[in-house]
Amino acid sequence: MTDGFTPYPAEFAERYRAAGYWRGETFGRMLRERAAAHGERIAVVDPGGHSVAAGERRWTYAELDRRADRMAAGLLARGIRAGDRVVVQLPNAAEFFEVVFALFRIGALPVFALPAHRYAEIGYFCSFTGAAAYVVPAVEGGFDYRELASRVRAESPGLRLVLVAGEDPGEHVRLADVPCGGPGASCGPGSSRRPEPVPGPEPVSEPVPGPEPEPGDVAFLQLSGGSTGVPKLIPRTHDDYIYSLRGSVELCGLDADSVYLCVLPAAHNFPLSSPGSLGTLYAGGRVVLCPQPSPETAFPLIEREGVTVTGLVPPLALLWLDAAERGVRGYESLEVLLVGGAKFSTEAARRVRPVLGCTLQQVFGMAEGLVNYTRLDDPEDLITTTQGRPISPDDEVRVVDDQDRDLPDGATGHLLTRGPYTIRGYWNAPEHNANSFTADGFYRTGDLVRRTPSGHLVVEGRAKDQINRGGEKVAAEEIENHLLAHPAVHDAAVVSMPDPYLGERTCAYLVLRPEYREHPPKGVELKRFVRGRGLADYKVPDRVEFVETFPATGIGKVSKKDLRAAIAASLNAS
Repeated sequence: MTDGFTPYPAEFAERYRAAGYWRGETFGRMLRERAAAHGERIAVVDPGGHSVAAGERRWTYAELDRRADRMAAGLLARGIRAGDRVVVQLPNAAEFFEVVFALFRIGALPVFALPAHRYAEIGYFCSFTGAAAYVVPAVEGGFDYRELASRVRAESPGLRLVLVAGEDPGEHVRLADVPCGGPGASCGPGSSRRPEPVPGPEPVSEPVPGPEPEPGDVAFLQLSGGSTGVPKLIPRTHDDYIYSLRGSVELCGLDADSVYLCVLPAAHNFPLSSPGSLGTLYAGGRVVLCPQPSPETAFPLIEREGVTVTGLVPPLALLWLDAAERGVRGYESLEVLLVGGAKFSTEAARRVRPVLGCTLQQVFGMAEGLVNYTRLDDPEDLITTTQGRPISPDDEVRVVDDQDRDLPDGATGHLLTRGPYTIRGYWNAPEHNANSFTADGFYRTGDLVRRTPSGHLVVEGRAKDQINRGGEKVAAEEIENHLLAHPAVHDAAVVSMPDPYLGERTCAYLVLRPEYREHPPKGVELKRFVRGRGLADYKVPDRVEFVETFPATGIGKVSKKDLRAAIAASLNAS
């Protein structure tokens, strides 16, 4: 299980245990303990409306615990063992938790794929990890995942098992047929029989056969958030990830009465752990799965379930704000709105409390580790203008120049970090690791930040989003923030475009508010507006393009990679 994994150095592991960050917890035991404490409380609400199950399911902690055990037994019977990699590509359905907790119980490693991934990504994940199994829905969003699975399996000799969540698995195995148990029931050839757990307020489950995973073992593989090339794989251990959950739960004020709406794809790091669905389960709260992120779907669920907290990426937060301003209701129970995954502009952040009536909590983090939050009791100015402070006192943060020299507070530089939940290397990627980590173990995040005297970080952009216009450095997000102040602009994305004289110029892609789309402002007017806000001439966008929507990544963030490709193609065509 340690092949391809860079462990924490012994002296750091000892320090993190001594400080109480790593408490020897595993995900399998975590669920067992919550089921014992909160057995008949609802853990997961799945309203249905997807291909996995049309009807609503409301699983208690006891039921989720039993389902995880029975699924684990069935997976063992079908040959899945500790250390095996299993690519999990499920929508926001209750089966996601049943499967991943079963894998945690037997020590197999979920590889978290997003519903938007297709053959190029899935084929790579299965091949690179040597995946033994692949879990998919049947048809979701008009896409047939069974056909994708058949193609991938034909080209991946090690892929022994494809499990389909839904009634028609095609040539594969129906996920619902995998769990096994019951008096005298057999799980399949060569399997051991497992008794049915006893129902009741005190959940009773038979231990899964075989040794339990150790807290320091890799629990799963996540995908890097890189915007170029195929994502790298991030190994997270039970120890480090559960500490991140516990810290997030404390800073976000979650408890057993919290109700979290999982709007973004369930397998993504942000809705999984910040504080996310796993953080909510750690706290003993209720996770409500949202099949679609639109206000029309989410707001009725918030109202019906009394949702208190949720997490959104900035483009989605803007849609929710606009809907609320148009008079759409249903969000009134929300107490905290977390916004992360990308920089949330100050102009948009200032709208949250007056429009939605809840506290904004900005989140800046990465699947590789470091997570920052604004605190619930921070002054409004810090909440709206910064991306928060690290979870842990032992999160080491450096802001450095191009030569890795430390910069003073207030200066913008490259963010480096290491700590008790930041990885020491990508999985099985020595060449990437040589570039992405310093010799003393600091992770090079690729972010440009400045640190305030209070320790809060302000994200100024990604290193590659810094446009070099004839030697003058232009931070894309600074320009976007000014454009968002214009009353006609719903969203803005500034990218570089190639230029034979300056090397790069700036192109501003804009999505307009509906009432301005029939008679949009002219580009020259928008340039005049930005210049009038006191911006240097070299920062005024060289080109303005209007689009109906932005291309999006699998998690819903704006894909600037696609925007850069679009403007380059347009220039080449002309």
